[in-house]
Amino acid sequence: MGSAGLAQAPLRQDSPDFTYDSHNNISPDDQRGSAVPVTKATQDIKEVISNPTIPRAALNIQDERQNLAASVHPAYFRGSKFDRVPYWQRIHRWEDIGEREFLSYRWNTAKDVQGKEKLYYFLKEELPEKMPDTPEYEHTRTRDAFLEDVIRGIDLAPMSIRLTPHILASINWNDPLNDPLSRQFIPKKSTFQPDHPKLELDSLHESDDSPVEGLVHRYTDKCLFLASSHCPLYCRFCTRSYAVGADTETVTKAALKPARRRWEAMLDYIAATPVIQDVVLSGGDSYSLMPQHLAIIGSRLLEIPHVRRFRVATKGLCVSPSRTLDPNDDWTEELIKLSKEARLRGKHVAMHTHFNHPNEFSWVSREAAQKLYANGVTVRNQSVLLKGVNDDIDTMKGLIRELADNNIQPYYVYAGDLVKGVEDLRTPLSTILDLETQIRGSIAGFMTPQFVVDLPGGGGKRLAASYKTYDRATGRSTFVAPAVHGKNKEGRLYEYYDPLASLPNGGESVDFAAIEHIVI
Repeated sequence: MGSAGLAQAPLRQDSPDFTYDSHNNISPDDQRGSAVPVTKATQDIKEVISNPTIPRAALNIQDERQNLAASVHPAYFRGSKFDRVPYWQRIHRWEDIGEREFLSYRWNTAKDVQGKEKLYYFLKEELPEKMPDTPEYEHTRTRDAFLEDVIRGIDLAPMSIRLTPHILASINWNDPLNDPLSRQFIPKKSTFQPDHPKLELDSLHESDDSPVEGLVHRYTDKCLFLASSHCPLYCRFCTRSYAVGADTETVTKAALKPARRRWEAMLDYIAATPVIQDVVLSGGDSYSLMPQHLAIIGSRLLEIPHVRRFRVATKGLCVSPSRTLDPNDDWTEELIKLSKEARLRGKHVAMHTHFNHPNEFSWVSREAAQKLYANGVTVRNQSVLLKGVNDDIDTMKGLIRELADNNIQPYYVYAGDLVKGVEDLRTPLSTILDLETQIRGSIAGFMTPQFVVDLPGGGGKRLAASYKTYDRATGRSTFVAPAVHGKNKEGRLYEYYDPLASLPNGGESVDFAAIEHIVI
């Protein structure tokens, strides 16, 4: 079968050094227990301190008790605004759900809200009769008006509905019109704006750079491995709305099913292309893979000699963090094993996740991030800049600091892609430029993300500040990508466009049909 064959992949039996077991011992009557990480290092220190026959100097530390306390109570607990409370019990239907049950990934997948009908009944349970006054939604003052707005919005949306218990429990349902998480995931007819005339469904032209179904090879030494088109939650602004999730009223999806035959073809291509050193395992979402499938694909990638590193892309840590703490689910354990195996081979495996707002964090998120960090898993974050969600300085600074405090590296902040049906969430290029200007220097450089534009037409990621021209009257900015090669890409000048609503008179005076791609 060759070096990429799936059948050769062994399932490793070693277990992680670090586990969180405290939630397994919590009484149903005690929902506010403290998290106590159990580590071999902690046990060793306890043994040495209690055993007088072992010289205390052997610890090679100045204050054993202080170090022991630090290992038992991680830094992120000290001074934390996140108490260990059952926040999911704010949802009426989950008022009696205990911590052990909520931390079960099986329970989470059984209780997620999928589709228009289930969302309707959930909202009917949670929403107040009257909405707070909000100028932007002057016609939405009652629960019934909000429900009608959402149902009509779903009919226009390119993405189907799927929401996780963690996200549903993190939304302020007493003021859903102003809640940043509700804005990200729940479409409303009243906020829809006309699509930009330069928009395309596959705006990044990923299909043009796909030599094998599901594999995108745009950059010389890196490729994108789309394992499936499923996610634990569907974002309104998904770049791959052309493929991800179920069909909607407006989009028939080019679905990528998680099939071994398709995976083998992609792995064969990678194995036969020595220039590829870096692989991004994505989708959809890598969380949708069964643990054994993550292990199989990951092991095969590590066995390909020229693959030096790969990243596992998942929004799971953000939207369903309990899975990382669930002792009955092996997905995280398989990721930890892959990370360890990579280190032994002199290679690198990392998780790339996707937080957009500080409100997406809870104490469960923090414990999950700590478990990954304590087990040596590198975690980086990629955010999308979204209007009314994180496009102000204080929110973006808060997000970056929250990520840094949880040992998640803020990696990218993307300008919103030109995606169908989400013009109300996009911001002009000037916003991302202003944010970077204000934020850079306010936090350590290695924890400051890169502010980028993923260029329409397949130009790849470029620093937002690297634009060649920017006409704020037309909203047109131009970029070059000399390292990106391929059909019709040599010497190309790539274009990005501000949303119409940000232009003078809504862009009515701009003749976009006369603006052509320019070759230099």
